[in-house]
Amino acid sequence: MKAITIPEFGSADVLRLDEVEIPEPGPGQVSIDVAYAGANFAEILYRQGVVDVPLPFVPGIEVSGRIRALGPGVEGLRVGQPVAALTIVDSGGYAEVVTVSADLVSPLDGYDLGLGVAAALPSNSTTAFLVLDRVARIEPGETVLVHAAAGGVGSQLGQAARLLGAGRVVGTVGSPAKIEKAKAFGYDEVVLREQVAEAGRFDVVVDMVGGTARRTSLDLLAPMGRMVVMGNASGAEDVGISANEVWFTNKTVSGFNLAAFSAAFPAEAGRALQRAVAAAASGELRVQVESLRLEQAAEAHRRIESGRTTGKLVLEILEV
Repeated sequence: MKAITIPEFGSADVLRLDEVEIPEPGPGQVSIDVAYAGANFAEILYRQGVVDVPLPFVPGIEVSGRIRALGPGVEGLRVGQPVAALTIVDSGGYAEVVTVSADLVSPLDGYDLGLGVAAALPSNSTTAFLVLDRVARIEPGETVLVHAAAGGVGSQLGQAARLLGAGRVVGTVGSPAKIEKAKAFGYDEVVLREQVAEAGRFDVVVDMVGGTARRTSLDLLAPMGRMVVMGNASGAEDVGISANEVWFTNKTVSGFNLAAFSAAFPAEAGRALQRAVAAAASGELRVQVESLRLEQAAEAHRRIESGRTTGKLVLEILEV
């Protein structure tokens, strides 16, 4: 089968379209004929060697398609069924076929949801619900600040905050051109990141940018506020946070990593994915999707790295 591989760590130019063996599902797994694979910053970290993966490596943390085969012990799913799946634990989504735990699969039967949109949900939309509900434990009426509001996960966090009952929802962006685009994703206000100190205090802050944004975010937390750290898109050095500071100010700092969470709690991650699929199908959650061909994976990576993307890029692989 065809797959994009990472034969060596480096720039987007190292990505290669190869022929690889078709994987077979093991116990508790299914294999999927992949229609679309989401393109994410996580796959850039794999390609750069930030995450230690064996080479050659097939990236791809989320897909949509149709079930190809069921592994031993799988129930409640069927061959040919349209699905969205979170392939983040073992990756492999940039390929014509991928295997994944059945717990991390959401059926699409009965939903008026295209496979292109469905491929954009497993990572970002699932993360949005888990971060706000499971980690930050958002309460109705609370104020929320989200960095990188125009990006893939940022576009979902603002809307998920609304669905979970948030009061005021504010996003930050890195350039003026992204302000209006971010406002379309559930935000009351969108400000430039360097101006966020003027935005007030927040009960919940979600930071995937790092660097100075992380330090400022901690300062903006209200008493009993919670900051969730889930990325370092700025590439800045790690920011030290004093345990005494959070003790004296009644603040909480938590981390969220979708791959680690999905490996430890696959059934819960799967339920969050199903929640995201239902919200998108009902129109409560809007996803802005742009499609590229599988062989354009390097272009997708370059665009994500440049910060020029808004919404979500997906790679078209098979017509299924």
